[in-house]
Amino acid sequence: MESHSKAERLAMKIDHTALRPNTTETDVIRVCSEARAYGFKAVCIESKWLNLATMHLEGTRVLPITVISFPHGQDLLETKVADIEKAIGLGAKEIDIVMNRRYLQDKDYDHLYRELSAVVHASGKCPLKVILETSELTNHEKVIACSIAQAAGVTFIKTSTGFSKYGATVDDVKLMRQTVGDKMQIKASGGIRSLLDAEVLMAAGADRFGCSASIDIMNELHERGSSQL
Repeated sequence: MESHSKAERLAMKIDHTALRPNTTETDVIRVCSEARAYGFKAVCIESKWLNLATMHLEGTRVLPITVISFPHGQDLLETKVADIEKAIGLGAKEIDIVMNRRYLQDKDYDHLYRELSAVVHASGKCPLKVILETSELTNHEKVIACSIAQAAGVTFIKTSTGFSKYGATVDDVKLMRQTVGDKMQIKASGGIRSLLDAEVLMAAGADRFGCSASIDIMNELHERGSSQL
């Protein structure tokens, strides 16, 4: 019973992900089936798959969630807002949106704040996760991005898309947690391939994980049996 409890707690922190450009309908159906079987928190897919995912997750507690302006974050604000509204209409229960790093790196903090405030408003009651792409930022920029996201009312800050130089690191998650305290949630994403990866990121302050190796991680936990989570 204790082992099952640990597995359930970990599963509820995982957004089971299928975001590769070559993802197929069969892939989406598979990840939905896996998420239902393991009790994952969510399935994260491109918005074009939301109808399919919503149908296959109906009647479960697994959330269909999607990405906006992925993976570069360079879409116009009007496009981001329209895409958020469309995604929610298609059944998205959470939104993961890539931050426009150009504003941050140009020190145009006013534009960054206004854009994040606008996408928070567009998402309404739907939790919004802002992807910083930490591998592309200095530590100083990460702190500023977290602070602006917090001021704008963002629900989660998220490390990475998984499509840049590297994904989530312990140091980045610790820095993000130190910056926002307990007032925001943190999603670690990118390169999380083992139970140890998940454990150390959780200890650093991550509340959720985005990964495609979710089944391997859960199987490791079942095999170990005595993991301290």
